[in-house]
Amino acid sequence: MRRFIALSVALLLSVLGSAFTGLAMGVWVFQHTGSAAQYGLTLLINLLPGVLFGPIAGALVDRWNRRVILIVSEAVSALTILGLMLLFQAGALQTWHIFVAVGIQSLVRAVQWPALSSVVVLLAPEGQVGRANGVIMLSQALGNTVGFAAGGVLLLTIQLDGVLLVDFATFLISIVILSFIQIPSPPRAEVDAPAAGGGLLAEIRAGWRVLGAHRGLIAVLLFVAALNVTLGFADALLTPMVLSFGSAAALGLVVASMGVGAILGSASLAAWGGPRRRVVGLAGFALPLGLFLCVGALRPNSLLIMVAALGFTVCFTIVDGTSRNILQTEVEPGVQGRVFATYNMVGGAALAVSYLLAGPIADRWFEPMLLDGGRLADSVGAIIGTGPGRGMALLMLLVGLVMLLTAAIAFAQPSLRGLRDRPIGTGPTSPDAEPLPVPTEARLVAIPDSPNGGAKDHAADPIATTRAGSGERG
Repeated sequence: MRRFIALSVALLLSVLGSAFTGLAMGVWVFQHTGSAAQYGLTLLINLLPGVLFGPIAGALVDRWNRRVILIVSEAVSALTILGLMLLFQAGALQTWHIFVAVGIQSLVRAVQWPALSSVVVLLAPEGQVGRANGVIMLSQALGNTVGFAAGGVLLLTIQLDGVLLVDFATFLISIVILSFIQIPSPPRAEVDAPAAGGGLLAEIRAGWRVLGAHRGLIAVLLFVAALNVTLGFADALLTPMVLSFGSAAALGLVVASMGVGAILGSASLAAWGGPRRRVVGLAGFALPLGLFLCVGALRPNSLLIMVAALGFTVCFTIVDGTSRNILQTEVEPGVQGRVFATYNMVGGAALAVSYLLAGPIADRWFEPMLLDGGRLADSVGAIIGTGPGRGMALLMLLVGLVMLLTAAIAFAQPSLRGLRDRPIGTGPTSPDAEPLPVPTEARLVAIPDSPNGGAKDHAADPIATTRAGSGERG
């Protein structure tokens, strides 16, 4: 367990430093361009390259040594931050430099997160995977909450180059910690044996075959994708909706309440492990997600939205932790990199579509309907109010209703209700439960000549020549 705690500390430092830098770079881009579109482009570049690279990243994770991937990903991110710092100090930093740096980190993040997610089941004690996920998510939540809260202060006191230097230092410390953590390699999957001569593309197809063999996992994937579509709308609409009636300070309080919600949700997972019935952890906690969205849209009141945002984030953290745990305990370690990459790709694609659609839909149709004299001003407006931002609130309300419907449909699905009812964190080899049926070609085999007790290490050669890791830092 000490190795897992050390990994969590390394992650906390990494996320903390990146929260500083993420805020600072966003502020720098907006201040030097004055363009909300340029800032939005930064968000898109932060997401899209990793989504497109996801399938390849998952195959690389299953092929290489996880510890080396984590170390190299931190090193690549550190060099990226160092380059930005040197450009700033030379007075040569341009907006496109920020775009390139954000794109590189998106690519390396696509490799690091599947590696990190698949490491949990290798380091955590059997039966404690759910709580281990809670610890990982708590590190992320603490890093983001404290990092964003302190990022503005640091930017004012030590300027952008100082913030980048702090982030660079957190990367170095994280690399040192990771260097002392021994992470065992998982057994190689037999499904990869016929793919050995086919290269990376064959390995990607093999991962899809394993995923497609389990209806329960496909149902979870579709549920997560549907949930992310609604989450994307809520994420894109929250900031402009709050700013339509409140100040930047009010928005800061709402964001802070979300940070507190993430901490509370992940801390509860770390102590509890999640609900015994997995369908409750997914669809059950998605029901209050929709309710909180509806409540937050009812009135232009900062306190009401703060409460809704806090409750929403607590529930979302439990849904996210449950979905991670299902993958970690139902998929053999040798193919988890590809499965996690697939989930990240599908979820990221759903978010990207929502980000692109939310603003135009709100501006073109919903906002005009709830302005004074608008088509719905005398009907719906009598309930949720009229004026700037209330059209976005109506769209948020509808998104909440869609989320409620999605959760209800998911609860009725036999493939989700059939997920084994056992304590979250009990692995597939535990005497508490039998594993899901795995196709013959996907069973694991031990490689006799492996120095790691049956698992061949694929790390040394590829990772030494392909310096591509990930720097998902929150």
